[in-house]
Amino acid sequence: MAVWTIPNLFTFARLLLVPFVAWQLQAQQWVPAFWLFAIAAATDMLDGSLARLLNQRSEFGAWLDPIADKLMLLTALSLLTWTELLPLWFALLVLARDGVVLSGAAAYRRLTGGLRVAPTWLGKTAVMLEFVLIAAVLAEVALHLGLSPWLPYLLWLTAIVAAASGLQYVWLWSGKTRSFLRAVRS
Repeated sequence: MAVWTIPNLFTFARLLLVPFVAWQLQAQQWVPAFWLFAIAAATDMLDGSLARLLNQRSEFGAWLDPIADKLMLLTALSLLTWTELLPLWFALLVLARDGVVLSGAAAYRRLTGGLRVAPTWLGKTAVMLEFVLIAAVLAEVALHLGLSPWLPYLLWLTAIVAAASGLQYVWLWSGKTRSFLRAVRS
């Protein structure tokens, strides 16, 4: 298994940026926090595209990418909530959604002994919107781009998509579990 592929290096870079983004956010150094987060978001856009383009998809990358996404997003989300740039209800919604997804995956793996990591289109959209929302909040506070009137709409859109994707994962895990149990009983 090839671990040191170009797409995986982008994902590793995102992981390595997490403490630096956290440090800048905690210190309320908004300009460097924005640029570091923007670089992290760019690595998220690039790693999957490069994996497909270079035919370097791997199971390792399929596992590492969502871990890197979650660490970056939850770190930034937590610190932006702490500084009151994002509301607590939104952070709790995202945490609940991620908890549901992880719990469902863990339960399914425990039941079946296996798990194929395959994010849904809605799940990918939720993650992308979370990156966009956090980047927009940071851009506004760091660069004063006049985004403030649009941020509540982006917040609600992101919340709705995140909640819908959480419900979709519950539906999918439930269906997979029922199918597995039917197959076992047959």
